[in-house]
Amino acid sequence: MRKLSMALLAGVALVGCGVEQSENEEIISNLVEAGFPANDIMVVDNAVYVGRDAHVTLEASREMLQPGKESAEQYRTTNLMSGITKICVVPTSQFNSYSRLSAGLDLAIENYNSQGLSFTMVRGSASDCSATISAKTTTGTGGSAGFPKGGKPYGTINIGTGLQSYSDDVNEHVITHELGHCIGFRHSDYYDRSISCGGSAANEGASNVGAIHIPGTPTTASRGGSIMNSCFSSSETGEWTSSDRTALAYLY
Repeated sequence: MRKLSMALLAGVALVGCGVEQSENEEIISNLVEAGFPANDIMVVDNAVYVGRDAHVTLEASREMLQPGKESAEQYRTTNLMSGITKICVVPTSQFNSYSRLSAGLDLAIENYNSQGLSFTMVRGSASDCSATISAKTTTGTGGSAGFPKGGKPYGTINIGTGLQSYSDDVNEHVITHELGHCIGFRHSDYYDRSISCGGSAANEGASNVGAIHIPGTPTTASRGGSIMNSCFSSSETGEWTSSDRTALAYLY
């Protein structure tokens, strides 16, 4: 079975300059202090990523160092949403032009709304949005997003236009996954990406602030065991697993 990485960024060297480079140096320093291994941190187009598909801003990296942030996830970041009741997911016109990306977005939103959570998601703008996430396109067959900050979800998901060649269910899976990062999920197999990706073992880095286990969910990952696994296959259904549902219910 072919394994596809959620990441678009693997193997890219660190780059940066000017003001962005100064901020990025602090972000990287904060991430290392928070427990992320240096070889899991990369800079692409003046943006810092961990776990290969999760963008970290300066504010988010500083929040990771704040004391007293204890609670729980299947595996989650330190930062979570707070007080959010309605998230508007707004696709660009280019995103809408890809029929399977567009269908996958609708299915992903339905995934979240089907769970009776403390928030709902809607497609498009509305006057009563607590937060907005932009759905944009990028190259490749993966996606990228980031972690919450200031109690709000990360504001952008980037979805590869190469997913137009895959089923609606695969698009649903990838978009649900990236929205999961936006609300605070880490990869379920962050400690060994080879579980879902194959190849040699690769640890994204565990720490008491960056990869917190959610009570009631497995502490170990399995292939096909979670939408939040690092890599996906071409036969994904796009549906939550039982441990995904447990994690969502515990957090939100």
